[in-house]
Amino acid sequence: MVRKKEYRIGAELVKRGLITSEQVQEGLQVQARTGGYLGRALVKLGYLREADLLRVLADQLSVQYVDLKNCDIQEAAIKKVPAKFATHYRLIPIRLERNVLTICVSDPLEMGTVDDLRTLLNCEVKLAISDEAGILEAIKKHYGIGASALEQVATEETARTSGSSGNSGMNQTMEALDVEDRSKDASMIRFVNQILLEASESRATDIHIEPFEDEIKVRYRIDGILYDAKIPPNLKQFQSSIVSRIKIMANLNIAEHRLPQDGRFKIRAKVNELDLRVSILPTPYGESVNIRLLTTNIFYGLEKIGFSQGNLSMLESVLKKPHGIIFLTGPTGSGKTTTLYACLNKINDHQRKIITIEDPIEYQMKDITQIQVQPKIGLTFSSGLRSMLRHDPDIMMVGEVRDTETAEITIRVALTGHLVFSTLHTNDAPGGIARLLDMGVEPFLVVSSVECIIAQRLVRLICSHCKEKAPVGRGMLLGNLTGVELSKAITYRGAGCEKCGHTGYSGRTAIHEVLLMSDKVRELCLARSSSTDIRRQATKEGMKSLREDGWGKVVQGLTTVDEVVRVTQEQTSSALSSYQSFPV
Repeated sequence: MVRKKEYRIGAELVKRGLITSEQVQEGLQVQARTGGYLGRALVKLGYLREADLLRVLADQLSVQYVDLKNCDIQEAAIKKVPAKFATHYRLIPIRLERNVLTICVSDPLEMGTVDDLRTLLNCEVKLAISDEAGILEAIKKHYGIGASALEQVATEETARTSGSSGNSGMNQTMEALDVEDRSKDASMIRFVNQILLEASESRATDIHIEPFEDEIKVRYRIDGILYDAKIPPNLKQFQSSIVSRIKIMANLNIAEHRLPQDGRFKIRAKVNELDLRVSILPTPYGESVNIRLLTTNIFYGLEKIGFSQGNLSMLESVLKKPHGIIFLTGPTGSGKTTTLYACLNKINDHQRKIITIEDPIEYQMKDITQIQVQPKIGLTFSSGLRSMLRHDPDIMMVGEVRDTETAEITIRVALTGHLVFSTLHTNDAPGGIARLLDMGVEPFLVVSSVECIIAQRLVRLICSHCKEKAPVGRGMLLGNLTGVELSKAITYRGAGCEKCGHTGYSGRTAIHEVLLMSDKVRELCLARSSSTDIRRQATKEGMKSLREDGWGKVVQGLTTVDEVVRVTQEQTSSALSSYQSFPV
């Protein structure tokens, strides 16, 4: 039984120098109005850290305070307590010795928890104290996401049958589902919601649910890198139920397991409303699911995307032109669409009509007409472009130029006096010209319409909470390639902390390669010159390569040398020798 020492918590906190007497009096006033404990009131007021409060409580109650970040939790203790008990009581077992189970709780005065566990587990229970956030993180780490929900599913016969919920969960009106509302959710619904909520809180852009012969993996793409999610080991047996639930949410055919399917639905998580795009592929071991999370109401200015001052000036000069095409190039997931929307947001002055045709519509923009491609009914990029012209637009955006027909129509639209934005899948900016020529577009049409091609990649930002100077050796490559003296090159890295998940990175920014269609570049295009020749000429005229733009961000302390090397390709030695140093 816990026995309290005879001292007042407020006086003890003042005695230890953690707060002042005036702060105690203010805490007592809050306690009188709201009830509860004085210590919790002081924490809410911001006068006291929760860890300091718990240490004092541990001393008062003669129990141990445990820092779960540095605690070795025994596997035997975890196995002793079912996931549903740990989740319900918000506790984490840490040790099991001679039938004595030590558990960490955040509120040791709730003695009913100890009595319940003694009865349920048939063993002696010893209390320890830790903060609630640490306990919840430990539950997720050692039991896996949604472990308690899966335990409940195992006891429900209906949840073991694919699609047993019927179509009652279909989202016909595309209303956003609240993934934090667990009051009326069945166990499998709750488990899927926990996966989605965890992804949202982790800043994930994609969720991959991948079946294999003897296991199923759940991975999150965070800042462009895939990380394994901590899941219960028995998840494989619930594979069909999980996929069926996702199909129901996305309004897909739950009876079809042989063909790929695509769908979408919306969720509310915290204050954000997310648009989720679902893609399902059949594999030999079941259906693989990819869910892309899109925030539909967040826009970035060109200044915040990552354009250097020189590149931004070039882009802004092109945006002032009344007609022509601006192409964004890069692989899937490189932020091309986000940059296009930033350009549209920049020039959307309510005096010009802007129409877009996309697949899919990733952001909802005010005062802009947006069209969703629907190939099943014949609404393709090429057919949509023809119809868009009848609506008297000034500016148009084509989500992607995928084929010769779309490319030719896009170019002819630009030649008739429209400013057009679109994307291509090429590795660099000069490769965009070669791509258009490979599609069969005549060189004279390319030089007459294209004004600018921008290549883009995303690099991870160094975490601001654990940023530190890197060894000088990490700057060697930087010094050799940019003309920056090695002795003056200062680079940084992230040491790894809780804020960034111990990766050293948090968030992303873009690096760019801006190719302007000068007279000499147009001449090379007409002569069908190689991408190497076009690159060489553009570099002479001031174009910075993707890697060189990345070095600028390394010098600014935004990212690391390793990160820039990861997302960019090596240039030829001749191209490197022609690079000019840039202002830091």
